[in-house]
Amino acid sequence: MCRNSRRGPGRPRQFDSSEREAIIIDAAERVILAQGLAGASMAAIAHEAGMSKRTLYEVFESRSALFAMIIRRMHNMFTRPLTDTDLEKPLDQRLRLLLTPPGEKLCDPMPLAILRAVITEAERQPDLVHEFLQEGPYALYAMIRAELDRSVACGEIRISDTEAAARLLADMAHESVLEHLVAPQNDCERQDAYPRRLELAIRVFLGGIGAID
Repeated sequence: MCRNSRRGPGRPRQFDSSEREAIIIDAAERVILAQGLAGASMAAIAHEAGMSKRTLYEVFESRSALFAMIIRRMHNMFTRPLTDTDLEKPLDQRLRLLLTPPGEKLCDPMPLAILRAVITEAERQPDLVHEFLQEGPYALYAMIRAELDRSVACGEIRISDTEAAARLLADMAHESVLEHLVAPQNDCERQDAYPRRLELAIRVFLGGIGAID
């Protein structure tokens, strides 16, 4: 006699650590989008995830740790780590690959919601601001700087301060944060405009920084 493949009443399926982590982060993002960072308490996130607060703390030791993971996942969505094959390409191509989000990630409303929440809560929750900077902008600067350092080491380019240069390129590649906060573009417009802006940023950056032919 064949058994029904559906799980019947009884003990619910146990999730592994990575599944629980993903469920919690998804729930936290939904709460932040709906209620802002101020409403994203561990209790609210646990409720949204269908878990106990105790379970939440077993996965993330603090709200700051959970917030850092949200930013890290967001950062990974908007950058593309280079493969060994990519590392053999010229610097302009490496930078283009690194800074081109896979898919249509620019349409995701979460980054803007997080940025607004961080600005709103900055004075009351400096630890969350720290996590945002470390896992977001600073992580992006570090990825760009690694490629600039690689190019300097092999004589592909001359840059005396790769940290400052990495920050400059990141700022050139992305639209004005202030403008986006007060007058956000249509998602489709952002998606279409970004490749053109990135291409111009890389050309101006390499032309001004003095790439070696």
